[in-house]
Amino acid sequence: MDKLVTRFLNYVKYETTSDESSTSIPSTSNQLEFAKLLGKELEKIGLTDVSVDDNGYVMATLPSNIDKDVPTIGFIAHMDTSPDMSGKDVKPNILSNYDGEDIVLNKDKNIVMKVKDFPDLKEYVGKDLIVTDGTTLLGADNKAGIAEIITAVEYLIDNPHIPHGTVKIGFTPDEEIGRGADCFDVEKFNADFAYTVDGGPLGELEYENFNAATAKIYIQGRNVHPGTAKNKMINSILVANELNDLLPVNERPEYTEAYEGFYHLIAFNGSVEKTEIAYIIRDHFMESFETKKGTLEKAVEFLNHKYGNIITLEITDSYYNMKEKIEPVMYIIDVAKKAMEDLDIKPLIKPIRGGTDGARLSYMGLPCPNLFTGGHNYHGKFEYIPIFAMEKSVETILKIIELVQTL
Repeated sequence: MDKLVTRFLNYVKYETTSDESSTSIPSTSNQLEFAKLLGKELEKIGLTDVSVDDNGYVMATLPSNIDKDVPTIGFIAHMDTSPDMSGKDVKPNILSNYDGEDIVLNKDKNIVMKVKDFPDLKEYVGKDLIVTDGTTLLGADNKAGIAEIITAVEYLIDNPHIPHGTVKIGFTPDEEIGRGADCFDVEKFNADFAYTVDGGPLGELEYENFNAATAKIYIQGRNVHPGTAKNKMINSILVANELNDLLPVNERPEYTEAYEGFYHLIAFNGSVEKTEIAYIIRDHFMESFETKKGTLEKAVEFLNHKYGNIITLEITDSYYNMKEKIEPVMYIIDVAKKAMEDLDIKPLIKPIRGGTDGARLSYMGLPCPNLFTGGHNYHGKFEYIPIFAMEKSVETILKIIELVQTL
């Protein structure tokens, strides 16, 4: 498994942060350069049908080496890192034989990962961890997934006596900004089902996610000199605050968990004359998802009646809960669950409080639940990943490929 760690440490040195403000595909040129590097590596280790298209999508095939027909399985990961924190000049550190105490990530800047803030660290006493230097994210989301997938298929190439069916590999750009499946060619990929390797801690197995929408709201106020403003001024900032106050306080992210949905105010830019705000709306259940959108529409309707049609609302659905598409093929969950159990890994089956490429791919005809990478605290400077969990991810991929032959 030495190659696994070497790969990962190499991959995270490449800056591949995605950019939501960009209209290009991929959203940043660095992702396309990284895609080309991965394409060359896949060719070098012996995969066939390797392709890197102009949009940065990487695909490759490990041909079957058995005579019987078995389902074609795919494994998918994304190349971009979150724009929530810098992914430039990542300097990963290996912490050997972790002692269970607070971890000083950066002595000069006094950046410390404290056990009281991240109690999961206690589960990894005696293990080797890969951490950041406290100035960037790590990039385990999702370069750990890429390293794990490539290491697994390389193992099969290096051990041709191990029987396996056809395995498809896919790497996507821009997952972190919700565009990872935009140009994914499901027909070209040609798998019966797939798994994204994009989850968190050891054992995660996910096939439920939020239904998601984005709401953009434009408020046209009326600015008048405050000395003569009575019965004339409409302060769009205050109208925006009034709108926010009409939404349920207990349905904000900071007050929700598990299957509870939310409204999340993500942007607010305003003046007396004009204010623009944006929300993301999330819910696991379609009925309550539609109710949430309806509540926002009614709040806007009420304020438009009060102030005279000064608010414009645009709601755009982003993705839907993959559960609807996975339930008819639950055997792919059973296979992943058995693979973990055979490896003495406790499956952690829970809903994703977010979305993945797999959700959209499932609705595009490629059932695609999500497997763990082993990482923790994604998108920030306290991101870390235990090396043994990465190794277990590779073993899980290999075990799934083995079990698929029994279907």
